[in-house]
Amino acid sequence: MCIGIPVRVLRMEGTHALCEGRDGEIRVDTLLVGDVDAGSWLLTYLGAAREVINETRARQINRALDGLQAVLGGSADFDGFFEDLAGREPQLPPHLQAQLNKEDA
Repeated sequence: MCIGIPVRVLRMEGTHALCEGRDGEIRVDTLLVGDVDAGSWLLTYLGAAREVINETRARQINRALDGLQAVLGGSADFDGFFEDLAGREPQLPPHLQAQLNKEDA
């Protein structure tokens, strides 16, 4: 299983970007997302950018990753790490909700 890691772009270097993230500075392949500006956020998998994301989404993903680390360390306080999910019913993505609505009609 791959886990996406958010990183912030420091500068472009050809088809790669020098970025900073949870584990310090890394060099990321940007062929799938193209050139990005310094300060942009990328969601990366195995050293390659797969998606440009906004800072809010990067913060949510980092909090979720913090939660996974806490659970692995023995903590059971899930809600504090998943504020965007806690206290609400699960939601289907729009494309799946549309399909479900079609089936109900």
